[in-house]
Amino acid sequence: MDAAQFPAVALPVQRSCPLDPPAQYHSLRQEQPIAPLAFPDGAVGWLLTRHEDVRAVLADDRFSSDRTRASSPVRSSPFRPEDRPGMLLNMDPPQHTHYRRMLTRYFTVRRMRDLAPRIEQIVADHLDAMHTAGPPVDLVPAFARPVPSLVICELLGVPYAERDVFQQRTATLLRLETPEQEARQARRALRQYMRDLVEAKREHPDDALITTLVQAAQDPQAALTDDELAGLGMLLLVAGHETTANMLALGTYVLLRHPDQLEALRAHPEGIEPAVEELLRYLTILQFGTVRVARQDVEIGGRRIRAGQTVVLALAAANRDPEHFAHPDELDLSRGPSQHLAFGHGVHQCLGQQLARVEMHIAFPALLRRFPTLRLAVPPEEVPMRDDMFIYGVHALALTWDS
Repeated sequence: MDAAQFPAVALPVQRSCPLDPPAQYHSLRQEQPIAPLAFPDGAVGWLLTRHEDVRAVLADDRFSSDRTRASSPVRSSPFRPEDRPGMLLNMDPPQHTHYRRMLTRYFTVRRMRDLAPRIEQIVADHLDAMHTAGPPVDLVPAFARPVPSLVICELLGVPYAERDVFQQRTATLLRLETPEQEARQARRALRQYMRDLVEAKREHPDDALITTLVQAAQDPQAALTDDELAGLGMLLLVAGHETTANMLALGTYVLLRHPDQLEALRAHPEGIEPAVEELLRYLTILQFGTVRVARQDVEIGGRRIRAGQTVVLALAAANRDPEHFAHPDELDLSRGPSQHLAFGHGVHQCLGQQLARVEMHIAFPALLRRFPTLRLAVPPEEVPMRDDMFIYGVHALALTWDS
C-alpha cells in the first residue's frame, strides 16, 4: 500500500496542553502510525508516530538526511543547497562520517565532564546575579539562555560579548513565520560571521575548538575549506546554546507545574541523571520532529514508501508511545532507562548530547538548591510558549521566591 491509497493528514501542530504534544498524535499512533502526510509545498510523504518505527528509520541507511532533497513539514519553501557546506545534519555517510569522526573526540563523556568545574562556576555566577537582582526575575535572559551560551562560546572560542549577533539571527532562523528572504539573510550573516571568526583564529590562534579545527583542516586528510569550517562552527554554536537554553527554561516550568516531582528532586539531587532523561523524553523540544528522504522504495509496517518521498519522524509522539513507555503522559523523574529519542538515534544522534547533559545535571539542582521557595510569578496559563518556533520552550518565565 502506498500514500495514494489513503487520505493525507496535515502535520499536527495545535497543542491542547502546553506540556503535551498535539493530541492528534495519540489517535494517529493508534489508528494510522504510518500515515500519508500533506506537505505545504504540495508533496505527499509520510508521518511516523510509533517509537519502534521512528527508531528503525533513524538507523536505516536506506533513508537520507539530505534536507535539500526533502519537503519541509512546516514551510512551503524548500531547504537550500547553500545551507549544506559543513552542516552535518544535512549529510549522509561517507561524507557525514568524515566530519563526525573529526568532531567526536572533542565531545566525549570524559571531555564534557572535565568542563564541569567551569560550568558550575558559570551557573553559580548567574544564580548570584539573580539573587542580587531580587524577584521577580525572567529566568530566560537571567539564567537559561546565558549559561549554555557562555559555555559553548568558551568551548568554541566565540567572543561572548558578540552573543546578541548569533542569538538574534538564530531566533530569526527558528521562527516559523520568518519570510524566506529574511531567513536566507540570517543564514548568510551567520555563515559570514563564522568565516570571519575562522580567519581570525588562523591569524590569532588560541586553545579553543575553532582554532583546533582550523589547524586540523591543514591536514591533507581533512582538507576542509573555510566554508566547511564556518558551517561546522555555525552548527555547533547554534545547537550548543539554543536547545539547552530551552530545556533549562521549559524544564523549570514543568518542575514548578509538578511540585511533588520538584520536591523529590530537591530532596534527592543524586537522582538528577534519570530526572534529566525523563525531562528530555517528556518535553521533546524538537517539536516538529525530523525528516528523512527514502533513497529507494522501502516497506515499513505494510506501507510502501517510494524513493524520493519525505518521511517526518514525530519524535514527540514516539517519546509518548505507550507501547514503549509505561504511563507515557506522566512525568516520572525516577523512570528507568527508556531509550528516548530526544537526541535522535543512529549516526545522526546529537553530537553535543553529553555537553547538554552535564549542563542540566549541574544547573537544575543548583537552581533548586539556591532558591528553595522558587515559584511562578504569573499564573501558569500566562507563560508565553514557543509554539511559533522549531525548538519548543517558553519565551519568558517570570519567577519569584521569598527573599
